[in-house]
Amino acid sequence: MIVEHLLRVARVGSVWILYVLIALSVLSIAAMIERWRYFRALRDPRGDLRRKVATALRAGDLAAAEQLLAASPAAEARIVREALAWRAGGAEAVADAIDSELDSTRQELERGSNFLGTLGNNAPFVGLLGTVLGVIEAFEQLGDGDKAAMGNVMSGIAEALIATGVGLFVALPAVVAYNLAQKRIAAIEGATSALGKLVTAYLKAEAHGATGTGARPAVAAAAPADERVASTVAEREVAAVGSQVAFAGGE
Repeated sequence: MIVEHLLRVARVGSVWILYVLIALSVLSIAAMIERWRYFRALRDPRGDLRRKVATALRAGDLAAAEQLLAASPAAEARIVREALAWRAGGAEAVADAIDSELDSTRQELERGSNFLGTLGNNAPFVGLLGTVLGVIEAFEQLGDGDKAAMGNVMSGIAEALIATGVGLFVALPAVVAYNLAQKRIAAIEGATSALGKLVTAYLKAEAHGATGTGARPAVAAAAPADERVASTVAEREVAAVGSQVAFAGGE
């Protein structure tokens, strides 16, 4: 009974599978174009954002660093800029804010990627389903015993095999696009981590009073103090030597 119902489904053939694969391929191409435009808009045009921010922070100019982040279209710049709103809580608060912003942005970054990954993994099986249905239909015609229909049976098998080929044709670009999207997401996360650590390092140094040019006067001020200590020690040593000489002369 169940076999008869399945055979009725199989008699539908594999043509509808081809239409499904064509529709999936159109959706796949649309997702690829959308992801390409999205990631292109988020890239750093010159690729020197981190260097410029590091230069500004070494100079102790956090405002200039914020201006650089605001002017950059890169995703990592927006994430770190939003996290800087929590700098009053210190470096740890900014680090937590960066993690939160990154988690929120990751959903945006991965939009459409799951579809490409799912399509790349399952499109060959959809094509294989069409092949199986086509072969079943062809062998059913062969079982009718009509010798004249042998050519139609062979053409039916060939048509069924096309479904597997179309499934692979749809899957391969989707897999490539999915891997490229994942690589770009990993690059954005790495750039965000590097930029975030640079900013938190500045905030930690600021908390200890050793940021940028502010550290140089401290070192310069420490030098005279060291010289005064050395001078005092030298004077004490001279006085001690003089006392010894006077004592020796008295004897």
